[in-house]
Amino acid sequence: MTTQNAPASMYRATEGLGVWEHKGKVAAVGIGHSPTTRRWDGTAENTMGANSILALRRAIEDAGVNPADIDGLVLDPVTTTGAHWPEGQPIPMDVVNAYNTTDDSLDGIAKLSAEWILKNMPELTNVKFTMYGTGCMSHAIVVAAQAVGEGRTHTCLVLKSWHNLEGRYNQSGISAQDSVPGTFAMTPGRTLWGAPGSYGTALQFAEYCRKYGKSHDMMAPFMENSRRNGLLFPEGYWAQHRPEQLTPEDYLNSRWIAKPACLFDNDIPIMVSGAYLFTTAERAQDMKQKPVYILNHASSRGTPRSILPTLDEVEAETAATGRKIYEGAGITADDLSFENMYDGFSLFHQFHIEGLRYRGMQNGDALDFYQTDISIEGPNPILPSGGNIGSGRSRFWMHTDCIQQIQGRAGARAVIGVKPEIAVSGGPMPMGGNFTVWSATPD
Repeated sequence: MTTQNAPASMYRATEGLGVWEHKGKVAAVGIGHSPTTRRWDGTAENTMGANSILALRRAIEDAGVNPADIDGLVLDPVTTTGAHWPEGQPIPMDVVNAYNTTDDSLDGIAKLSAEWILKNMPELTNVKFTMYGTGCMSHAIVVAAQAVGEGRTHTCLVLKSWHNLEGRYNQSGISAQDSVPGTFAMTPGRTLWGAPGSYGTALQFAEYCRKYGKSHDMMAPFMENSRRNGLLFPEGYWAQHRPEQLTPEDYLNSRWIAKPACLFDNDIPIMVSGAYLFTTAERAQDMKQKPVYILNHASSRGTPRSILPTLDEVEAETAATGRKIYEGAGITADDLSFENMYDGFSLFHQFHIEGLRYRGMQNGDALDFYQTDISIEGPNPILPSGGNIGSGRSRFWMHTDCIQQIQGRAGARAVIGVKPEIAVSGGPMPMGGNFTVWSATPD
């Protein structure tokens, strides 16, 4: 079985498409996560592939599904943004051969194919549909939702995995070469001699502060809230390994990485895998967990006119994304119980939520909003998952949280100031991402 990237026809990337034709007909049921670690320890039992298998099996068990009933698998084959296998470094063949292999020795270690998963999960005997949603879990989710809606698969696993190797991020593999193709060398964080990864967002944030009269210090309540929520997320890195609250003083006194982006504005790379089980609304009724219905998915495909997007471009794109999200779901901003938009860099979260017009926000309002009650106990929760800032770089905590909140399984992290009925999550970037609307009911 050859796995292809999802075709453009599966994405809802333009305005004017109307309500999603599969609204409420697709549901998320099962959730599975692997443990988190900071980096790979070099052992076969702790590879990214091993984490993937564990997360998938946990999602299957959580949904109460017979593995033989699963007929679809959607995943992201790219498992890092900056921990590339160093050129010339020997591949540990004892680790490779501990699993059923493909023709790529790094499969299951520093990249991931559907073929590798199926070879190493013999219980998945009836998978007939596989597809890639490359980039992050947000991408894989919209592909899987559309695939179930179109009838390509009726019970589908959705997977995102991350590896992290010894050494510093973005300082190995292609990033360490003397020459790189195209504009790669000028892209944030991509090469040894280039700017830090957060510098593009930092430039946009600096312009935002100048335009609206705000300051970096106003981010402190958001950061404190995100870490607090993350410490209530038992599946996350900070909760598992470093249960330390981030105080405003810690944040404000941390060193600059790309001023005005400081150390804590950058999410910490980790190893982790997350998986979901999607199915049809009808089949979900007979499964173990409460169904969480997908009302819409929408995609941003904005293209900046230069290497980095300007603030004006970002604000125009996030506003358009918000309109697509609501149009396809047949809802308005007033219908949202909470938001879980991406935060991996913290300084662009406000672009996402202002584009949503969350709680009536307009451009320039978010940092003032952060000075009010944004906790899970209040009526206006901001990022109850804690996001990447609260739990480490996974790009899926926000989706898990939406599902768990609506299922009533968020534990100590449960939003109690509002009834969790409709939520939105997605990312990664304000220009270029994929977004999903989740609901307690199909309509």
